[in-house]
Amino acid sequence: GITHFRPKSISAAERALQYVVGQKIHGFTVREVTPVPDLFLTAVKLDHDVTGAQYLHAARDDSNNLFSVQFRTTPMDNTGVPHILEHTVLCGSQRFPCRDPFFKMLNRSLSTFMNAFTASDYTMYPFSTQNAKDFQNLLSVYLDAVFFPSLRELDFWQEGWRLENENPTDPSSPLMFKGVVFNEMKGVFSDNERVYAQHLQNKLLPDHTYSVVSGGEPLAITDLTWEQLKHFHATHYHPSNARFFTYGDLPLEQHLKQIEEEALCKFQRTDPDTAVPAQTLWDKPVRCTHASSQNISHESLLTGFEEERIEALLHKIEIQMKHQSTSFGLALASYIASCWNHDGDPVQLLKISENVARFRQCLQENPRYIQDKVQHYFKENTHQLTLSMSPDEQYVEKQSNAEQDKLQQKIQALSDAARIDIYEKGLQLLSEQCKTQDASCLPALKVSDIEPTIPRTPVQMGAAGGVPVQYCEQPTNGMVYFRAMCNLNTLPEDLKIYVPLFCYNNKLNGIFCTPHIKKEVDPFDYRQQAQQMELKTGGMSVTPQIISDTADLDLYEQGILLTSACLERNLPDMFHLWSDLFNSPHFDDEERLRVLVMMSAQELSNGISYSGHVYAMTRAARSLTPAADLQETFGGMDQVKFMKRMAEMTDLTSILRKLPRIKRHLFNPDNMRCAVNATPQKMEDTAVEVERFMGNITSLRKERKPVRPVIVEVMNHKPLDPRAPSGSAASRKLVSEARFKPCQMKTYFELPYPVNFVSECVRTVPFTHEDYASLCILGRMMTAKFLHGEIREKGGAYGGGARMGGNGLFSFYSYRDPNCSQTLAAFRSGVEWARDGRFTQQDVDEAKLSVFSAVDAPIAPSEKGLGLFLNGVSDELKQAHRERLFAVTHKNLIDVAGRYLGIGQRTCGVAVLGPKNENIKKDPSWIVK
Repeated sequence: GITHFRPKSISAAERALQYVVGQKIHGFTVREVTPVPDLFLTAVKLDHDVTGAQYLHAARDDSNNLFSVQFRTTPMDNTGVPHILEHTVLCGSQRFPCRDPFFKMLNRSLSTFMNAFTASDYTMYPFSTQNAKDFQNLLSVYLDAVFFPSLRELDFWQEGWRLENENPTDPSSPLMFKGVVFNEMKGVFSDNERVYAQHLQNKLLPDHTYSVVSGGEPLAITDLTWEQLKHFHATHYHPSNARFFTYGDLPLEQHLKQIEEEALCKFQRTDPDTAVPAQTLWDKPVRCTHASSQNISHESLLTGFEEERIEALLHKIEIQMKHQSTSFGLALASYIASCWNHDGDPVQLLKISENVARFRQCLQENPRYIQDKVQHYFKENTHQLTLSMSPDEQYVEKQSNAEQDKLQQKIQALSDAARIDIYEKGLQLLSEQCKTQDASCLPALKVSDIEPTIPRTPVQMGAAGGVPVQYCEQPTNGMVYFRAMCNLNTLPEDLKIYVPLFCYNNKLNGIFCTPHIKKEVDPFDYRQQAQQMELKTGGMSVTPQIISDTADLDLYEQGILLTSACLERNLPDMFHLWSDLFNSPHFDDEERLRVLVMMSAQELSNGISYSGHVYAMTRAARSLTPAADLQETFGGMDQVKFMKRMAEMTDLTSILRKLPRIKRHLFNPDNMRCAVNATPQKMEDTAVEVERFMGNITSLRKERKPVRPVIVEVMNHKPLDPRAPSGSAASRKLVSEARFKPCQMKTYFELPYPVNFVSECVRTVPFTHEDYASLCILGRMMTAKFLHGEIREKGGAYGGGARMGGNGLFSFYSYRDPNCSQTLAAFRSGVEWARDGRFTQQDVDEAKLSVFSAVDAPIAPSEKGLGLFLNGVSDELKQAHRERLFAVTHKNLIDVAGRYLGIGQRTCGVAVLGPKNENIKKDPSWIVK
């Protein structure tokens, strides 16, 4: 095996500078070594000597190491062959012949990310982990999967498509199309934005691979054969067509040695012939471009662009360079993928400051530089397409009829022998899916590899204008992060449904924000105000918050969270903007409100096709706890329907009058607590600005009688520095809902989708309860060892599983699911499986690894201390939870499955979002929406 280590004497970026161009390392030759100080990394480009495989390593002091390999995949039809191949290569390989090693590794690893993506012209396989041994394990599995997959016909049927009896054990049941990708793409094409974007690309670039749907059109998917799938792998998944990327603080040599020995040494160079030729440009637009679009370009050509607007965009780039994310390696891999895929220089993309400096130089030498680009790429460009899309109320019905027509064509072409063969293959696949899989060939970490204790996050408490402030000193790279939690306990019930609109992406700032920074700004010009935010901050947002208590399911905190970030030099400006938000009295731009309502209604409606399982879980939970009931109001189907009704209103005056009422209840210093994350050197300056900010809004302080009883919980922080006067400990005011009674509720929403989103939620225990850890492990184990097989492999849904939430609710769910009653039955069978103890100690240990990979996910400096600030979860509580996770036993899981999830023992809610379902409509136990 390979022993991984991290030399700590010098940084990873400095260590990589020791490589020399022309140096030979494990079959690779170094081509370029480039320091990129903007991103605190060194880029090393290499080529594989035999195959020509390209390699880029980004050495950086980040323990969240990433690997990705991408292939240029250029399909020429709509069968979705690269997408189905992406699924199928992960179903077993030469060294790891067990079925579905990809999903099995999710439970044998501490990975922080594992996935695969199919783009229009490339397929990428990335993973990341903080554990060096885990990196080696995952790299072995990924290399074998992409280069030496089994590509069994059974896996093609399961993941791609197949004709099969509705009931595989009954040859007289009707034949139907099944398959994971088939159902996934039916769900994808139920989203009108995706349909529009796909057609736009296909029609704008009609000459080659961009004229087809790489993910697959559902009906075209049923034309793909197993032989075509294997041929596509042979012609595209070769090292000569591959680009490898690694990132982090692990030594490059070890990666190269393993990649060479386990994969590349078995190949010779080929000519992959996957390059995409340039699109032939049209000599005239396909359709006339709208005059308004031309006018914008013409105006820009005449007047140019405001200098402040340009600076705002350059400032945004600077913020992006400074901000430290937890998935920086994945972001880099995605950022360079498209350019590198077409033989562009990925290192040049990383030289952001150099590129910005070059842009400034061009602008200085030619003040019309941007206008010239507009002239060239827009005004004089004849390769233009105007595409309009109109709604069709019969769209879903037409799609369903087309599927039935295609199905009948396939069935009519079948001989009696072919029908028997389909039935026998269906039984064969079902038998395979029901087998207990031997995963012993896969590498795995042990529970003993998990760190026994959490890293501590010290915070200091202070006060500003009587408002508690949590200070967390972190290496934020010259950034300051500010948050303020404002509770909503005094808000009348009739206003709560309007809170998400009030917060909507902070776009409502245009209604009531008057910046101090630029006095001549029109207080009602939201565009200029948004520009000020881009110029002085890294974003300002206002979002609804519902926080369940850690010890009592009937207590919760409701409010909004203010979030912003800025460069240290812009600290005063950021707080000026917040002061304006609090103090401005303006709420009278009805037209702007109308635009926002329309946008919000459309975004919420479009979001269901991608987040339907979340909406289903939210709805299923609403009758179980008071916090979940409010969550449905703030972010569930109730909010979607409400925004849709509002968008249809002709007069929004009454709505506009409600916004200042909400603001009066929200922006009250008595109901606030704040948090700041910044460098130690900047913390004193930040404290001064927070104090000044609080001084600016103290005039708003009013004693408001809560509309219901509240419990005040004090978080016992010991003041640790001079900023913390006596009594500065933060308190969370929790709502007590004595009138709320949990009850059973089943709700069905008929939606114009060809697939279902199904959920069942059960009321269990809060975070600090001794059984909470066992339920966390149970959810993960039930997903991996039972529900994945039943819902995805057998049922054909894109996804499904169970999870224990921090809100004390145990949720079952499915995603883009062709079934409904079958899935609800699978949820119940999963409980019986667990209650009967039909799992091994190995299953328990794997579930622990999976849970700990989430618990120990990296936290960015900007996010440290947030669990304490928002939820009151201290390091001591986290450590106690950690120890309970370690202590979970086989018997514990059987006990909690019976005690909380067993029929007759539980209070549960059920929700289904999906197509017409006559059986549900006839069942009086369901509420039909």
